[in-house]
Amino acid sequence: MQVLLLSDIHSNLEALEACLAAAPAHDMVFNLGDIVGYGANPNEVIERSRALGNHFVRGNHDKAAAGLMDLDDFNPIAGMAAQWTQKHLTSENLEWLRSLPSGPVQLPELPDVQFVHGSPMDEDEYVVTPRDALEPLLLSSVPLTFFGHSHVQGAFSSNPIDAGALRPVYKTVGQAEASSWPLKRGIQYLINPGSVGQPRDGDWRAAFAVFDSAARTISFHRVPYDLKKAQDMILAANLPPRLATRLAAGR
Repeated sequence: MQVLLLSDIHSNLEALEACLAAAPAHDMVFNLGDIVGYGANPNEVIERSRALGNHFVRGNHDKAAAGLMDLDDFNPIAGMAAQWTQKHLTSENLEWLRSLPSGPVQLPELPDVQFVHGSPMDEDEYVVTPRDALEPLLLSSVPLTFFGHSHVQGAFSSNPIDAGALRPVYKTVGQAEASSWPLKRGIQYLINPGSVGQPRDGDWRAAFAVFDSAARTISFHRVPYDLKKAQDMILAANLPPRLATRLAAGR
């Protein structure tokens, strides 16, 4: 089975469309949360995402926009974006966000895989460093965990040889590229497909991944998209300008 992994779209319709156009053939799409927040097209991104299937976990920005959590842990700009999003969502999309499940989620057809937003220990926990990954790797009974939330594409492994974070290596900064890795049996993995709509690893290109369950491989992808259009939409919506400028820096 080929599983297309999308995460942290953050209402960036241009980035989402570029990912879908570049994605290889797949059997299923799983969305790891933060469908909305930051960007200017929450309704369009929700509707496009829903049309791809019904495999989701919720993210913290989804919860915030749906009124399921307060904004105490959000920085002021993120909080403003969450309030703007809630105000602009249709009633149907607001109710749909409220119905999204928390992770971990497992599927019968993929018994050795789980899907979360932040961490299998806590849906809102950030896994950014090897220290962050240690407890989930040691305590999880599921070999393969796909997660988002950090906006950083890559993986962590229980294999001592793979000490530290594993990051795909790309040759350009503006073209479509892919990097594929085999996944070893008997090893625990935490894998982040990267952020579709707001990467924070210094690469502005939209990120996604594809998991081949039969071959046990993960393919990371980066694709350019209409960055200026996404920025112009944010500015036209009177969202904080920082949300537009940061897209170009991949931060």
